[in-house]
Amino acid sequence: MPTFSEDTLQLLSTIAIIIFAVTVIFVRLHAAKKPTSSKKILIPPLGMVTGFFMFVFPFMRIPLSYAVVAFLFGCIFSIPLIISSKMERVNEDVYLRRSPAFIIVLIVLLIIRLALHTYIESYVTIAQTGSIFFILAFGMLLPWRIIMFLKYRKFLHETNSPMRSVTES
Repeated sequence: MPTFSEDTLQLLSTIAIIIFAVTVIFVRLHAAKKPTSSKKILIPPLGMVTGFFMFVFPFMRIPLSYAVVAFLFGCIFSIPLIISSKMERVNEDVYLRRSPAFIIVLIVLLIIRLALHTYIESYVTIAQTGSIFFILAFGMLLPWRIIMFLKYRKFLHETNSPMRSVTES
C-alpha cells in the first residue's frame, strides 16, 4: 500500500471535501425540483449514521469533548438552514423552496476548514480532522432535518385541514 506525505494527504482531503461540497450543492439544487416526503426528509440523517462506523478504527477516534464541541457547532450552523427552510404546495405535492442558506453554510464550512487546517492539525491528525468535520456535519444535518420533518407534518396538517379555507377567507 502506498504511503503519502502529510502534504499529499492534506491536498487529497481538501480536494475530496471540495468535490463532496460541490456534489452536495448540486444534489440539493436538483432535489428542490421534486416533491418532498417524510422519507426524503428523514433518510439523509439515517444514512449518515453509518458514517459513525469510522470510529471502529482507532486512528479516526477523537476525544469526546472534541466530538461534543463539533456537534454543538454543527447545531449552530443548522440555525440558518432551519430558518430558511420553507415549504409550498404545488397542486397535491409539497416542495421545499430552494434555500441559499444551505449553499452559504456549506461554503462557510469549507472556508473554515481550509483556513484552520494547519491549526487543527497541530492537535489532531488528518483522519481525526475528518472525524471532527463529519460530526460537525451530522450536528448540522440532524436538528435541521428533525425540525424540517416536524414543519412538514404541520404543513400537511394545515394545508389539508378543511377549516383552513374557512378561517383564511
